[in-house]
Amino acid sequence: MRYAIVSENAGPNYSAYVPDLPGCIATGATIEDVEREIREAIEFHLEGLREDGSPIPQPSSAVRYVDIAA
Repeated sequence: MRYAIVSENAGPNYSAYVPDLPGCIATGATIEDVEREIREAIEFHLEGLREDGSPIPQPSSAVRYVDIAA
């Protein structure tokens, strides 16, 4: 599966979340760290859903950028 993630500069570190997996978040000192951590968080989150017998949400979010004249 391929889930969209949102990464944000959170001041002294970075944070990331997965719109299709509410509650699935991660932080890291660098963008590389947060990307590694969110991958692990997704795997852990999906494992927990499986163990609970809950359905696995299908990826449905799309990421798009829009250009705005400054």
